[in-house]
Amino acid sequence: MKKWISTLAVSSALVLSLAACGTTNSGSDSSDKEKKILVGASNIPHAEILEQAKPLLKEKGIDLEIKTFQDYIIPNTALADKEIDANYFQHVPYLKSVLKENPDYDFVNAGAIHIEPIGIYSKKYDSLKDLPKNGTVIMRNAVAEQGRILSIFEKEGVIKLKEGINKTEATINDIVENPKNLTFNADIEGGLLPQIYNNNEGDAVVINANYALDAGLDPLKDPIAVESGEDNPYANIITVRKGDENKETVKALVEVLRSKEIQDFITKKYKGAVIPVSK
Repeated sequence: MKKWISTLAVSSALVLSLAACGTTNSGSDSSDKEKKILVGASNIPHAEILEQAKPLLKEKGIDLEIKTFQDYIIPNTALADKEIDANYFQHVPYLKSVLKENPDYDFVNAGAIHIEPIGIYSKKYDSLKDLPKNGTVIMRNAVAEQGRILSIFEKEGVIKLKEGINKTEATINDIVENPKNLTFNADIEGGLLPQIYNNNEGDAVVINANYALDAGLDPLKDPIAVESGEDNPYANIITVRKGDENKETVKALVEVLRSKEIQDFITKKYKGAVIPVSK
């Protein structure tokens, strides 16, 4: 009988010990998860900027992991599928168009970080006004980009858009005057545009700064026209699932990316091709 009681006591102590260990490990895992953040980003400049933020976040006890993407579709799919905690590659008008097309995506803007003025490139002509009649302009297959691109052409007096239209929502269909009868080909995936430019296809090619930088182009010197960085609504943002914008890791990420250290890095590294924003 005494032997049975002794065995029972040992077994009970072992169970309690294992339970206690299990509780401790679970709490540690939860804490670790809260101090890590996985961000999906374009190679340049987003991933480069995030690399600079790593040690600053480390000082706050947060491990930043970066996953790079080559297109503009998968980063939002990965965010929706909870494969990543946030993404950093898109601007607000583009996000709005994505949410309109995918009502099941419950995403929010956690903070604006930088602006990439878009450029129009040509190996044949020195200005937009030099483009020939019946010329072709090749641009990215994103409706959300059309307004910002067409605004450059309108500013140069090459086309005219519908009166009173919100320029961020304008599309090719809103062109009311096109004296050169230019064709705007908006069927090309963004990553292919530098190659199309280098192949001397079309009369002008519109290239986002991140793709231009990735291809070794100078987004300030090489284009024949560049979008203004002032009052620019196309700031690139940190995007998260709704509710996550208040997480410690997300708030710390935005705070670090807006810090003087990171803003100075952006200014020095990209020399105006990427412009930091602070709010």
